[in-house]
Amino acid sequence: MQASPAGNANPPTATAAAVAGAPAAGTPAAPLPAPLPGAVPAVHTLSPRQIAVRRALRHGGFWFGGGILLVILFCAIFAPLLTSADPALQDLGKRLIPPVWAPKGSWEHLLGTDALGRDYFARLLYGARISLVVGVLTVLVSGTLGTALGVAAGYWGGRVDLVVNFILTIRLTLPVVLVALVVVAVVGNSLPLLILVIGLLLWDRFAIVTRSATQLIVGREFIGAARAIGSSTPRILFKEILPNLTGPLVVVTSIEMAHAILLEATLSFLGLGVQPPLFTWGLMIAEAKNQLMFRPYLIAIPGAALVLLVLAINMLGDALRDATAPEGKA
Repeated sequence: MQASPAGNANPPTATAAAVAGAPAAGTPAAPLPAPLPGAVPAVHTLSPRQIAVRRALRHGGFWFGGGILLVILFCAIFAPLLTSADPALQDLGKRLIPPVWAPKGSWEHLLGTDALGRDYFARLLYGARISLVVGVLTVLVSGTLGTALGVAAGYWGGRVDLVVNFILTIRLTLPVVLVALVVVAVVGNSLPLLILVIGLLLWDRFAIVTRSATQLIVGREFIGAARAIGSSTPRILFKEILPNLTGPLVVVTSIEMAHAILLEATLSFLGLGVQPPLFTWGLMIAEAKNQLMFRPYLIAIPGAALVLLVLAINMLGDALRDATAPEGKA
């Protein structure tokens, strides 16, 4: 008795399988066809770091600000190789020599000399060192203090937030320049003390920005997941929260570094900043203020250098902020 087709349990033949489009049993699979010429390759996902680098390289402010800052850093670090003149050597017989582009200028002194006969080009190069040191160390002091307070207030909230807000309110009621003038005039005006005073007066922006950003991050799902798997508080703070504060901290750091350099120049101009034999661009401007009507280049040269340094720091910070922003385009 023959079985009906519906009840046939035998496997399909090789011919039937080939007709159906499936390879027969034991038959090797056909190789995949080669990609056609001009075919679009598969898109690979870029890491956050690669995306940030790509954005930075496309940003004009990154190249302009970074280029100027690199030139200033190079001149400050390799000043002994760029000039053989002693920036502190006085020679009254060569006082007030004009720059090389002036009718009576000399290639021996590219930017001329000041009222005491000191080479202005050498003083400009060596003066950049102190200005940069003040900016960097001040940001380290103010950034560490402000970030610690802001993250603590945003993470724990409650009484910690109230205490931090109270301290912040007191700080905002104090005028920065006047307080710095009083402290430096009463205690002294050494370089370490000047850096400490400025750093303790410029931490408020770090605290405000990190507090707000931390409050937003604490409510995210990955913080709850980290707590659920038993992560400790230090691990959450240093591995989860702080890496997500990179963008805001970059912007605040650039702003406060420029602010610190300008504040140091202000104190030096008023005679309460860096004292000889040390000197900065602010002190050079202060020493040349009596020659403003007769030899304005003595103020214009360090003033222009100060403007370029602050502009470069701000533009580089803005470019890094755009590069690390999560809402930006790759």
